Amino acid sequence: MKTVHLTYPLSAGIIRENAGPQIAAIGQFDGVHQGHASVIGSAVRLAGEQGVPSAVMTFHPHPKDVMKKGNYEGNLTPLLEKQELLAELGVDILYVVEFSEAFSKLSPQAFVEGMLLQLGVRTAIVGFDFRFGHKGAGDANMLRQLGGGNMNVEIIPPFEREGEKVSSSSIRKALQSGELDEANRLLGRPYRLRGVVVDGDKRGKSIGFPTANLRLLDRYVVPAKGVYAVHSFIEGEWVPGVMNLGVKPTFQENVAAPSFEVHLLDFDRDIYGKQMTVDLISYIRAERKFPSIQELITQIQADTETAEKILSPSP
Repeated sequence: MKTVHLTYPLSAGIIRENAGPQIAAIGQFDGVHQGHASVIGSAVRLAGEQGVPSAVMTFHPHPKDVMKKGNYEGNLTPLLEKQELLAELGVDILYVVEFSEAFSKLSPQAFVEGMLLQLGVRTAIVGFDFRFGHKGAGDANMLRQLGGGNMNVEIIPPFEREGEKVSSSSIRKALQSGELDEANRLLGRPYRLRGVVVDGDKRGKSIGFPTANLRLLDRYVVPAKGVYAVHSFIEGEWVPGVMNLGVKPTFQENVAAPSFEVHLLDFDRDIYGKQMTVDLISYIRAERKFPSIQELITQIQADTETAEKILSPSP
């Protein structure tokens, strides 16, 4: 998959290198969840039928972050992970449009004429709730009108699981409420965090449970505080583990920023400075303060046993 970074207005070089018949799915696609996959999959299938490239056009940084409006709390899928997921879906070209305050003021007509038609988009595929242009003035029907005879538009209906519409906001809510199973079900895969292993306070090691302290590489949606069964990818292999996400109230108070500490099972290697990917498999329990260190150790032992049972292969 080729990634092309776009700014408005498009340069002559960008147009020369990328313009041509293509089918483009357009949207933010944060999470690349099952609803998004239905939109993107439609573009990939139609492109295959017509023998032209499939494209996805997304916007970066997240519009809510740029405009400082709404409840932007980070990404479900930062750009790197979004690229990986889109490549797995068979997308040929990813257009990453630089979203700025100036770009947000673009009229719907300018967006269509100055970007989509300039790139030669033959068919634009969008979700039923797609909005674009200044203050979201344009919707899917307006996109169809502005395309005129130069660009077709397909509108994909909402994707539902068990009668519920799959949306990025419902996934964020589930993650932050400790409903990891629901979030993973809507995503269609485990929720993933990625970071670098950094020095910590070594408390885990001092009580017999050494941890890899993770500094996240991007602004992620932070799940509920608590203990999770996880699979971690480190140095070329997947390793089962248990992660504590929280502020360690047994040891300290008045800490705002949560830490991400992963105890890797049957693993004893120096991984400081290494990148690690963590897939959240199951939410074991909420974080709580223990009256003594010994009671904390007993609970960690129980959490570890629970994680081992969850993560062990089925016979």
